[in-house]
Amino acid sequence: MTNTYHAASWFSSLSPDDNRDICLFFSQMMGIWACSRESGTSFSSDLLKLYRHGDRSPVKAYPTDRYQESSWPQGFGQLSQEGMRQHFELGQVLRKRYQGFLNDTYDRHEISVRSTDYDRTLMSAEANLAGLYPPNGSQVFNPSLEWQPIPVHTVPLDEERFLSFPIPGCPRYKILMIETERTEKYLNMTFQYKDLIAMVREKTGLTNTTIETVWSVHDTLFCEARHNKTAPDWVTPEIMDDLRKLKDFGFEILFEVYKHQEKSCLQGGVLLGSIVNNISESARPDSNRRLKMMMLSAHDTTIVALQSSLSIFNGKQPPYASCHIFELYQEDNGSFTVAMFYRNDTTRAPYQLAIPSCDLFCPLEDFVRLTKPSIPEDWDKECMVESPTKDTECPWTGGDGRHEASSAVMRPIPEKLAGALEWVCHEGGAQALESVAVSAAFGELSLALESLGERV
Repeated sequence: MTNTYHAASWFSSLSPDDNRDICLFFSQMMGIWACSRESGTSFSSDLLKLYRHGDRSPVKAYPTDRYQESSWPQGFGQLSQEGMRQHFELGQVLRKRYQGFLNDTYDRHEISVRSTDYDRTLMSAEANLAGLYPPNGSQVFNPSLEWQPIPVHTVPLDEERFLSFPIPGCPRYKILMIETERTEKYLNMTFQYKDLIAMVREKTGLTNTTIETVWSVHDTLFCEARHNKTAPDWVTPEIMDDLRKLKDFGFEILFEVYKHQEKSCLQGGVLLGSIVNNISESARPDSNRRLKMMMLSAHDTTIVALQSSLSIFNGKQPPYASCHIFELYQEDNGSFTVAMFYRNDTTRAPYQLAIPSCDLFCPLEDFVRLTKPSIPEDWDKECMVESPTKDTECPWTGGDGRHEASSAVMRPIPEKLAGALEWVCHEGGAQALESVAVSAAFGELSLALESLGERV
């Protein structure tokens, strides 16, 4: 069987001026490349590739950290030279993989590059392009320089709606996050690691430590270790492993754990919807677009949001320069299939992925049908849904004060603390409960009640 591979043109309605750490490649239009789905066959193709930015400095330091911003050559959150090498090498890998599909020389009609407005994602895209499009022939403007400028477009962060997650300005998503923190899974994790979280607060000097904020501590320590900086005495391999587990759980909190599909509609499904629409557009028989590839440079949360909306997230933070690939094939009978690959290991070929209830080479019509439930119909409208709980009602009890929280949700919290949470709600209101619930779940009843001016 011979397969023709069409790339989904990504945001066909998105001009180059429109718009935690990835690049998205998207190629569209037809071409020929040496790779094939079956030995001895070749196919024409369109591509979409999504990858995370490269190695960077930490985005912040904790108060007692000996390595503050002045310890890093370019400050916090900046692409390192190792990160530059990672993306230059990824660009070379992509050049080899798609040799014959992409032109040997840069053609502005063939590729469009978009990035979030962070130095590290902009620079990752530029380093990747240097490996993907080394100048040759008439494109060499300096014989001693094997590089050529290629435009990378972006928009201000407050205008970003496709590549930076969680997407802000969605009240319904905020409600879902509050409700997520009341689930059995979240409370169990909080209770299981309460001693670790308390220790991190003591050692780092942070005043607010939760599962979410512990992520930044792991990130800082991880970056410092990669750059051969000495860890504090309290940081052992076991501590780092536990912090990694909490960090990975932090990604699940954002996009899964509770009402996964609704979260997808409000977050990763926005990006997925644009991809599906443009893959479908590329499969149209009258499609005559010249663009072959669109590269989007963004963040780890972008890749997780997208994979979660596809129900294929593996529960682990995408490593630096990891790459998610969409490929659209045309079969001999004229039908189309979608294939996905994930490159999160530089020592082997990308893993092939499949969405639930479909084959590795998923028929396009099935791919569209199966992803539809995760894509919003009207994002603005769906985000404006109000909470069914009135501000004067306790989220842990009924409006008349009767306890309505399930025993499963309350199980991880000792009886005294569960009662205290209800008391806090009645005395301080739902808003006060939100500010102290986590502290109470940690077993720190005194701290929880102290925020309301009471002591136990």
